Amino acid sequence: MAPVFAHACPIHVVRYGQERDLTKTDLTESPKIQTEMPSWLLAVRAAESKKATEITVLDLTGITSFADYFVICTGANQRQIQAISDEVGLQLKHQAGELPNSVEGYSQGEWVLADYGDLLIHIFSPKSREYYGLERLWRSAKTLEIPPE
Repeated sequence: MAPVFAHACPIHVVRYGQERDLTKTDLTESPKIQTEMPSWLLAVRAAESKKATEITVLDLTGITSFADYFVICTGANQRQIQAISDEVGLQLKHQAGELPNSVEGYSQGEWVLADYGDLLIHIFSPKSREYYGLERLWRSAKTLEIPPE
């Protein structure tokens, strides 16, 4: 038996004694949220709003196949690192429609890594940032200038 809604003609529904025509709804996906700002800059602005320090953006385009940009920043303590991570996640979700593929290190709060595919967000404690030295490790990457607000 074919579903009732499978035929192409309008469906007539009787409600409260009045007859109405219901037309087919456009079932195409809603368009992605468009933003003028690149995702890395949205992440930077979110981190700035939570007082992250030493914010650096590395352009890894053509250097590595797993990411195009690193946003690296520092939080003073575990709570601030988690707050920065939360705000970056919220802003990327609401302004760019992006959700992370994974988030690691959140509960420890020493180094939070949020993977957004071509964008990786690194939020470090001061001690961890110095120890891991991502800027040294990826010194062949171009450092992007962060435009003023």
